[in-house]
Amino acid sequence: MTETTPTAAQPSAASEAPTTVEALVRAQLSKALGGKRGMLEGAIPTLGFTVTWISAHNLQLSLIVSGALAVTALVVRIVQRSSVQFVVNAIIGITIAAIFALRSGKAEDAFLPGLIYNAAYAALLTGSVLVRWPLVGFMIGSVTGRPTEWHDDRYLVGLCSRLTLVLAAPCILRVIVQFPLYQAGQAGWLGIAKISLGWPLQVAALAVMVWMLSRNATPLERTHPPA
Repeated sequence: MTETTPTAAQPSAASEAPTTVEALVRAQLSKALGGKRGMLEGAIPTLGFTVTWISAHNLQLSLIVSGALAVTALVVRIVQRSSVQFVVNAIIGITIAAIFALRSGKAEDAFLPGLIYNAAYAALLTGSVLVRWPLVGFMIGSVTGRPTEWHDDRYLVGLCSRLTLVLAAPCILRVIVQFPLYQAGQAGWLGIAKISLGWPLQVAALAVMVWMLSRNATPLERTHPPA
């Protein structure tokens, strides 16, 4: 009695199911990253801090501007009744940076959490590839609700490994460039490096990923018959 009759939309959804590794990863990665808006909301507060510091050299003002931008984005999300996940992540990052900077009174210490994060993230990403469990695969699994099923497809593992290395490249480059500047106490140059190696570099990496995913060349393996 509770069985429902398939609607006209259901066959359409089935017909639109991805048939290649690239199409599957492209669809799920977009969801996991929060789309363009989620990525932008995570970048704007950091950009506001950096620009304010470079122009005014006022640590407290830079932190206030950064926090105000994040709170504004949060309010907009609440009013629109949409997910606040990526805004909350940005607020947490700003809070940690403020604690580091205010504790020492040095503007360059606001960039220290970012350096630590990039170093740890680069190590995690490259390490996951070395053990053949690339992190991008888990991003896909978290969206699909099947955390490890993707690992049964060797083609999918290979593609996720290449995508994971592309994600790691910006983190590695940021550490190589910014760490010597941090040691020298060059907060101004750190700000410039953070801007130039921030979203421009991230967009370039994502563009490479989009190019890789647009090829639609690798067939999905079917290890089990469809349900």
